[in-house]
Amino acid sequence: MKKLFVKTYGCQMNVYDSDRMTEALELSGYAPAASPADADMILLNTCHIREKAAEKLFSDLGRLAPLKARKRRDGGKLVVAVAGCVAQAEGAEILRRAKTVDVVVGPQSYHRLPALVEAAENGERPVETEFPAESKFDQLPERGRAGVSAFLSIQEGCDKFCTFCVVPYTRGAEFSRPAQAVLDEARDLIARGARELTLLGQNVNAYHGAAADGGVWRLGRLIRALAAMPGLLRLRYTTSHPADMDDALIAVHGDEPKLMPFLHLPVQSGSDRVLQAMNRRHRADDYRRTIDRLRVARPDIALSSDFIVGFPGESDDDFAATLALVRGVGFAQAFSFKYSPRPGTPAAVRDDQVPEPVKVERLAVLQALLNEQQARFNGGFVGRSVDVLFEKRGRHPGQLAGRSPWLQAIHAAAPDARLGSVATVRVATVEPNSLAAVLAEEAA
Repeated sequence: MKKLFVKTYGCQMNVYDSDRMTEALELSGYAPAASPADADMILLNTCHIREKAAEKLFSDLGRLAPLKARKRRDGGKLVVAVAGCVAQAEGAEILRRAKTVDVVVGPQSYHRLPALVEAAENGERPVETEFPAESKFDQLPERGRAGVSAFLSIQEGCDKFCTFCVVPYTRGAEFSRPAQAVLDEARDLIARGARELTLLGQNVNAYHGAAADGGVWRLGRLIRALAAMPGLLRLRYTTSHPADMDDALIAVHGDEPKLMPFLHLPVQSGSDRVLQAMNRRHRADDYRRTIDRLRVARPDIALSSDFIVGFPGESDDDFAATLALVRGVGFAQAFSFKYSPRPGTPAAVRDDQVPEPVKVERLAVLQALLNEQQARFNGGFVGRSVDVLFEKRGRHPGQLAGRSPWLQAIHAAAPDARLGSVATVRVATVEPNSLAAVLAEEAA
């Protein structure tokens, strides 16, 4: 049997996509490889959001070239495929620059990957970066596996066109899967052992899936239907846009206990001037009011966000406004980045780019504040009892690892019989990337 090694860059959507591509290739006779050296095929599933995404890809491809040459000398063959958003953006340029690559496939066409790999095995170098008329979800095989916590893609693409972002160009226009298709896949995942589902989309709270009765379901309605499924213990969703937090979705946070009290809601900046230049379609006070409404509905909700510092034209006053928003809202965790131009986006061609040293300094100041808030949030759990869904074995024998309702990683000594169940633990200490705990019955 042939062996497949997959490297996934970036977001949860890419993790989901990698799983689906792996499942499709399994039907073509591929089994997982432990390392690139053991593989007959290597799949790099790329992300274009992070800085220098294309450069990182070409660096990895350069490291694969000797491995491919060695396979050839030994009489074997190594197929190298590049998928994802960099594949969509760069297309044939990847084949031109990297002779190592045999297949390039965009995120809307990966249901065709088995056929493309077959063509590559016959000496072709196919590129598939069109936006096909048919939905890939209708062409993919049934889910082959499910962990205790599983991703479920319900929406793709974005119509917002933020001036710094490539998603509308690499993932296309917003597309929402029909509600029944989502429910069917969720039911299948639960039957395979999933106890927590995370609903995925580039702009997931813009979900507007067709319903069986001819109407349209928004995300709040979908969450209520999913929550009614027996066997499902927890629900989450990511990533959201502040402009799409409607009343029904906020309400479901307050009255559906299976929806966890954690929300990732990117704001990007606290300055209205910068938000307008980003084409974010919300103001800083709009964001604050949304947070206030969420906290009324669910007082214990914890918040995460994304921030970009050094956006073109950002002044000291603009940056100060971002710091003021962070102090006023308070975040359990957050992701923050220096602005970096993405080819083809409006912000990339502006002539008021912020100098790199200024971006570095601002990012350090912002991250110090965010890290302080995260440490304070996690520190407040020491000595508290919390529920954890145990998802997998921990790093040490006799240890299990899982997540709190607020998405904190937690590990505790517990028997394997607890896997897939929710247990109450007492938090003992805060570690750099997790909370250490003991089972509540043993702490008593």
